[in-house]
Amino acid sequence: MKQEVFIARHAQEWATLERWLDRYEGSRRSSKSRLSPSEDGPTELEFPARYRRLCQQLAIASGRGYSPLVVNRLQALMERGHGVMYRPPAPRWRTVADYVLAGFPRLVRANARCMLLAALLLYVPMLSMIGAMQVYPELAHAFFSPAEQAQFEEMYDPTAAHVGRDREASGDMEMFGLYIWNNVSIGFRTFASGLVFGIGAIVVLVMNGVSIGAVAGHLQAIGYGAPFWKFVVGHSAFELTAVVICGGAGLRLGLALIAPGRQTRGRALVEAGVVGAQLAMGGFAMLVCAAFIEAFWSSNGALPAVVKYSVGAVLWSIVLFWLWRGGRGVVDAH
Repeated sequence: MKQEVFIARHAQEWATLERWLDRYEGSRRSSKSRLSPSEDGPTELEFPARYRRLCQQLAIASGRGYSPLVVNRLQALMERGHGVMYRPPAPRWRTVADYVLAGFPRLVRANARCMLLAALLLYVPMLSMIGAMQVYPELAHAFFSPAEQAQFEEMYDPTAAHVGRDREASGDMEMFGLYIWNNVSIGFRTFASGLVFGIGAIVVLVMNGVSIGAVAGHLQAIGYGAPFWKFVVGHSAFELTAVVICGGAGLRLGLALIAPGRQTRGRALVEAGVVGAQLAMGGFAMLVCAAFIEAFWSSNGALPAVVKYSVGAVLWSIVLFWLWRGGRGVVDAH
């Protein structure tokens, strides 16, 4: 290959890498933890492949006796890239923090279609059931036994000191453990059931929506809606959103089995499984946060409604803004 053809073929790639390295080194000098890349710049995952390609190009240029200007340029790029490629690993806490603040929300947005479908499968049955219960309150008998109805009504009795739990229930710490077990088990079932070609995830999401909507609709219909909404408004931002994310991860598994594209089903399932597991782990962490809020905040019936609703609004805003904007337009720079 002639030198002119070689340069024309790879010049744009070299220029892109140079700009990215300029910004990377500038961010390190200014102690910034993140780097805003150009649209065609490498991401953290793409950089090793680009660095290896650069080394190959340097070997070709040197072996064929290309101009010292070309060889020296590639040598300088290789040395700068070496500093990025083999930099000391970031502290574990920072890796976790970067994933929570940026990597996880980016991953959720990258699977937006699955997330939207999961949200519809959860919220449409939930809202439909709440509305149906107001028109046909007798529907409660089709979903709950008399004992279950009595239990729900006792838990959300406006006179109860601790809303959302039995009068004989254990203390906050023990309830925290129970909530973690219950929440994470629901999230795991929602995710893992996607292996049944996505049908399992669909069923679990719809059934959860129907169940939550039936309880909420029944309590609203009998006049116990205020204590119920005060109880759920705090932790629902993390809990419901996490269920949607786990459901979206499960649908991602099912989609890989139904439409693997040009890959084999096994290969597509492995790749979807890696992405789905990352989504599910983030969802599980959100469910633990929801359990903490539910045990130590939501159950306190003495707090005024305005406080409960205000905190709930803030938590919903934080969760939605985090998933919408977290990590947008940045890549890891350390």
